[in-house]
Amino acid sequence: MTRVDAQLAPMGRALTAVPPELLAVLRAHAGGQAPVDPLDLITAGYAAYLSADGTVLRSFGDGAGPSLPRLDTAAVAAHAGRPFTVEGADGQEWRAVALPASGTGDAGDARDAGGPGGRSAVVAAVSLAALHATVGRVRLACLVAGSILLAVLALAGGIAIRTGLAPLRRVEETAAAIADGDLSRRVPEPATPGTEVGRLARSLNKMLAQIEQGVAAKVESEARMRRFVADVSHELRTPLFGIKGFSELYRMGGTEAAPAMARIESESGRLAKLVDDLLLLAGLDESDGPALDLTPMDLRTLAADARHDFAALDPARPIAFTGPSGGPAASAPVLGDEARLRQVVSNLVGNAVTHTPAGTPVRVGVGTDGGEAVLVIADEGPGLAPEEASRVFDRFYRADGSRARATGGAGLGLAIVRSIVAAHGGRVELRSAPGRGAAFEIRLPAQPSPERPR
Repeated sequence: MTRVDAQLAPMGRALTAVPPELLAVLRAHAGGQAPVDPLDLITAGYAAYLSADGTVLRSFGDGAGPSLPRLDTAAVAAHAGRPFTVEGADGQEWRAVALPASGTGDAGDARDAGGPGGRSAVVAAVSLAALHATVGRVRLACLVAGSILLAVLALAGGIAIRTGLAPLRRVEETAAAIADGDLSRRVPEPATPGTEVGRLARSLNKMLAQIEQGVAAKVESEARMRRFVADVSHELRTPLFGIKGFSELYRMGGTEAAPAMARIESESGRLAKLVDDLLLLAGLDESDGPALDLTPMDLRTLAADARHDFAALDPARPIAFTGPSGGPAASAPVLGDEARLRQVVSNLVGNAVTHTPAGTPVRVGVGTDGGEAVLVIADEGPGLAPEEASRVFDRFYRADGSRARATGGAGLGLAIVRSIVAAHGGRVELRSAPGRGAAFEIRLPAQPSPERPR
């Protein structure tokens, strides 16, 4: 519209200086075409000469032309040369400008010029049909281009969303697989680990690893519990069946009272010892630990008792009494429960006597090493394979796989040893190899020896 007005204004000024007769001659020479320059948005023009009262004296134009309002001298002065829009006879809009004719700058001159045949003002107008057509084409082009752009953006956005959500779909697939029981599945980490999805995948994998470890530990714990219950049931059943069998045999008169009572007493003792061992292990497993009577003591005393026990159980067995790694035995002061630690030493001595041939050399070592009090019970027996050595401290485990009491016992002795030593804040270690014997090493926190008065 600004371009139309810019071209319409000089047209109007030109008409004010051109008489109607000259304009008619120009149109005749131009073949009836309007004396306007059809540039861009102007395809049809109109010119009219008006009297002072607004009557159209003469008009030139293409088509029906515009329907002009009453443009007397006052109306023309009110427009002040500003373009305005009017409706045309054919329904099209026209843009027009009304200017006083040359020599009619004031009202008096206008009245003189407005006499018969006199012109007071001129009107130049151009059709806006081309403008509306251009605007329509631009609107259509914008709609088409906008639709194409929206379609392209929607397609690109869909592809980008699917690509961006692909890692989340893999997370969903992994979660579904884990829910179906495959705990080993992990979320594939993207090539860019620094993104939110990459950090999420890494965190989920850590969580899944912990869940898998927790579930595996739970399964292993349940398996150990089932084995423990089965072993306890077997161990308790054997002496109970013995007691029950000899009781029924005596009642039926199949044996005399003395032998029957002796066997019942023997089986009852085994049953009582097994129950005591189980109760001890249960107490040692408590979170707050067992009630220990801790007093200052010296492991050298227990080592000397162990040497005497070996001599009493197998007099033909060579016994060496040394330090932890050889050399002379030394003091090993600790703060411990002497009764429980004696039970530890007794179990280790009995284990060495039971699982080594008669006359096998043994060594009892005692002393301190690096701030720890050390007691060693070593033998030169057949030793243990690595798999057996890793399980000797398990409850009800027997290296020979036998349940015979003469060879395997109940399988609780070394478990009790480890639990008692752990309750004292120490540890027990085993060094063994096939054909090279076995050495059980007890390490407890050493206590400074009290100074003797001079």
